[in-house]
Amino acid sequence: MEIGARIARAQVEGLARSRRQIVAEPLVGMLHDRDDWYLSTMVAAEPGRAFIPDEVPPSLAIIRQAFAAEGRWLSAELVDEANPGLAEALAANGMTIVSRLPLLVVEPDDLLMPELPEGVTVKVVASDDDQKAVNAVSAEAYEMDGAGFDFKPNPVDGGAVLVYADDVPVATAAWTAVADAVSEVAGVGTLHSHRRRGYGGIATAYATLKAFELGGATLAWLTPGDDGADRVYRRLGYAPKATAVHLGDPGGHLTDLR
Repeated sequence: MEIGARIARAQVEGLARSRRQIVAEPLVGMLHDRDDWYLSTMVAAEPGRAFIPDEVPPSLAIIRQAFAAEGRWLSAELVDEANPGLAEALAANGMTIVSRLPLLVVEPDDLLMPELPEGVTVKVVASDDDQKAVNAVSAEAYEMDGAGFDFKPNPVDGGAVLVYADDVPVATAAWTAVADAVSEVAGVGTLHSHRRRGYGGIATAYATLKAFELGGATLAWLTPGDDGADRVYRRLGYAPKATAVHLGDPGGHLTDLR
């Protein structure tokens, strides 16, 4: 439970840096100023602390009202071991549990870096133009117009890498804001034309490395979207230590949650 609670606490702190908080314990809504559905979410307010079941319905009602007032769909991200039973309590109050995924973690000494094939290079995003290239790769990889983020000059606030094949950007991965020396590696995407060549694994490994080297993280985590991604991440040294639970209210982007 301890590593799960540490990750969940770091997630709360990291999200709070760029989102408005609607605190209604045992839950906290995280509203981003942009209205992209995946940028706003709900998490447990006190990871590692037992919640009072009777407090869940009014807490959820407050956050639903706040999200609805801004035209946002409500989803939730939980670490099961940090707040056992909270996902089931939310499901009992109308949310849908979409997935339970292994939460994989790695520490610096356990990270295994892949060899770079001939013609492949990796660059840390260091400018707005680099970020535009990342966003273009993400938009094509995820088939989502407008996918992407703003450039963050301070790596403690998060960052990204670009994988180039013969000077063409083909894959990307990012690390999130570092809190309690913890960062999530996310946004792994590869152009459709360059998949199954190991570029996603390379991007993941280098984003993890830079979260350690530049962001000061000592623990990185991620959740695999499918069994194939799971195998790739484990080859990099990631290992399962907890369980991520994704939930959403009916009628929204349930099929997009992983």
